Amino acid sequence: MASRTAPPAPPHGTTPARSRPAALRGRVRAALSYEPLLRNGHVLTLSSLMTAGLGAIFWVLATHWYSAATVGRSYAAIAAVSLLAGVGQLNLADVLVRFVPTAGRHTRRVVLRCYAAAAGCTALVAAFFLLVAPALTPGLDFLRGPVAGPCFVAATAGYALFILQDGALTGLRRTHWVLGENALFAVVKTALLPLAAGLVFASGILLSWAGALAVSLVVTNAYLLRYAVPAHERAGPEGGAPPARLLGYAAADYVGAFFRLAAYNVVPLLVLDELGDAQNAYFSIAWVIAYTLYLAAYNMGSSLVVEAAHAPERLAEQAHRVLRHCGGLLVVGVAALWFCGPWLLSFFGAAYAREATGLLRLLALSALPNLLLNVAIDVARARRRLAWAVALQAVLCVLVLGLTAWLLPVMGLNGVGVAWLVTESCIGLALLLTLPRWLPLPARRRSS
Repeated sequence: MASRTAPPAPPHGTTPARSRPAALRGRVRAALSYEPLLRNGHVLTLSSLMTAGLGAIFWVLATHWYSAATVGRSYAAIAAVSLLAGVGQLNLADVLVRFVPTAGRHTRRVVLRCYAAAAGCTALVAAFFLLVAPALTPGLDFLRGPVAGPCFVAATAGYALFILQDGALTGLRRTHWVLGENALFAVVKTALLPLAAGLVFASGILLSWAGALAVSLVVTNAYLLRYAVPAHERAGPEGGAPPARLLGYAAADYVGAFFRLAAYNVVPLLVLDELGDAQNAYFSIAWVIAYTLYLAAYNMGSSLVVEAAHAPERLAEQAHRVLRHCGGLLVVGVAALWFCGPWLLSFFGAAYAREATGLLRLLALSALPNLLLNVAIDVARARRRLAWAVALQAVLCVLVLGLTAWLLPVMGLNGVGVAWLVTESCIGLALLLTLPRWLPLPARRRSS
């Protein structure tokens, strides 16, 4: 056999040019393979970005096919669904993120009980909302019709399950399916939009949204309950006790989540009633774009909670890693929205770029201090120190809604952006000054 002559070795400390990309790819793969905290956080963030991108296409088409008044009214209705589903699902999605990783043989029972509680409670909340809608939000009175009413209740209960299935998949470390089901939802609702526009022009946005929701629920839960949950149960230890103190945790966590949901979803209703349908359309598009930055921090926090359930002793180390890693990503994202925001808004129409650019920039800036708030809440949830998490979210809600109600008549849409930026900055500064109290340095760094 002919002998092979090995190529000369490169000088010490250097890497052949052709091997550098391969070496870089290998390091990235290794990092993602052995660091589920960042891997799952990145997948969830990618899911949010992809959903936002596809959702932007949906709203671009909607703003071209429907009047600003119809877009604003439809977005307010979807915001109401989101708010009511968030209230009615009792924050059980976050409970699933926290307890599914260690539920073992009890996983199916935990998931199905959470589903039943969330769907039933959400349906009651939505029905009550329809009774009081004329007094609370006159702009949504059209939802009380004999057909629209039951459909609204069913869609709201379905959206509660949509939220819960994301929590279950995240707790099972099946974040790639969160990416897939959000893509399915976004693609189907966009595909249904022209059909719905041709059939029922006034309600086409809402019908396409509800139809995509139904498709996503069927497909995702078929995978979740027939494959993902059984696989997790088989991998768990034989026997074992169900998750302890789950009900008390859920009740306390729900109170905090309620405050945050109110802050996110009452604002569009305030804008609708104070400034009207068209201004709410401009607000809604700016919020949809800027909220992707908020979701990046939220998704990393969800991954942090899952990994803390598997390795509680590494919580401080991993929380500091989230702050460093996600902080760098957010700085890039904020800069991109600051400079490219007017261009992005112009896709929705010249009026959107003219009316919402200032709001979008203010909301983007507020995402930076929001990272500290999200990590503080998730650290408290992982440690079951829920009084602290509730207090933070209560302060957020009171300041955002109070400042928005005060500034809207004075500053218009920009008042909403100022309210968010001032609130997040005040809370973020307080958390930064007290960082060693709620997030001490990891033990190995303190000893160095």
